[in-house]
Amino acid sequence: MPGVPDKVVLHPLVLLSVVDHYNRVAKDTKKRVIGVLLGETYKGQVDVTNSFAVPFEEDDKDPSIWFLDHSYLEVMFRMFKKVNAREHVIGWYSTGPRLREADLSMHQLMSNYCSNPVLVICEVEPKEVGLPFTAYTAIDEVREDGTEKSRQIFITVPTEVGQTEAEEIGVEHLLRNVKDATISTLASDVSAKLQALKGLKGRLADVQEYLGAVLEGRLPVNNDIMTYLQDIFNLLPNMNVEALSTSLAVKGNDMMAAIYLASLIRSTLALHKLIDNKEQRMWSEKERADKAKAAADKAAKAEADKAANSKDGAAADKDQDKQADGKMKPTSNGSS
Repeated sequence: MPGVPDKVVLHPLVLLSVVDHYNRVAKDTKKRVIGVLLGETYKGQVDVTNSFAVPFEEDDKDPSIWFLDHSYLEVMFRMFKKVNAREHVIGWYSTGPRLREADLSMHQLMSNYCSNPVLVICEVEPKEVGLPFTAYTAIDEVREDGTEKSRQIFITVPTEVGQTEAEEIGVEHLLRNVKDATISTLASDVSAKLQALKGLKGRLADVQEYLGAVLEGRLPVNNDIMTYLQDIFNLLPNMNVEALSTSLAVKGNDMMAAIYLASLIRSTLALHKLIDNKEQRMWSEKERADKAKAAADKAAKAEADKAANSKDGAAADKDQDKQADGKMKPTSNGSS
């Protein structure tokens, strides 16, 4: 299909900008936000490196009524162009979280700013495992029997997350600050695999629902989807082969043994740490008790010394009083 990009690479800065735009404008509402994607296209790969928000409003009752500020878009693009001349308008983004009726008309509007725009729908609150965005582009569909005129439809484009060296360093710093130190690597790996299995289960449920709709006649047969499903079935291993079953069992047992050994080592280290903490606490309590006893002995000794000094002082005062009385008696007899 001419004009359809092979892949759309979204950079982390764009995802952060979209989430920030949504949180500032439409958080806790049913509204969506829209913006312009900037980047460059090279050999069929679209690199989305930057973006900016655009004022947008639409009627909740009539989706065909919407407003997008063209003047603001053009002014912002001219300013971005002065900063980085390599970045061009390559499409637009929406927080969807799904395609809407007015998206085709807005996509045609964006065609005035670039030849083959891409639409990226970002899910700011993802409910499934996987990339939180989907890329689309529009193509002209022509019915083979010629009963209808050609019309534009959206098709998905493969997507991935890419980053430059500077962006990779920034993302690593963010993840390092967000990382929970209380969760071990093993627990995080198991959690990631569990989330992946949940995502796979959801995809299989979608396939089952689609095939059921086709079987009941509610949806037409799509040969492209059937081809993809056949490719998936062809990649499934044949579990009836004994050698494959044995090798999978051996591999699984080896992994379980390693996990069991790691758990034992972790438990042993935890027990050692517990014992060390208990001994350290006992020594600390003994040290505090010794200090308290020494302080009490010192205070008792000081009190005893003080009492002894007071007793000696009282005895000395009494002796002085006796001496004074002895001196005064002869003087009084002589005068009489």
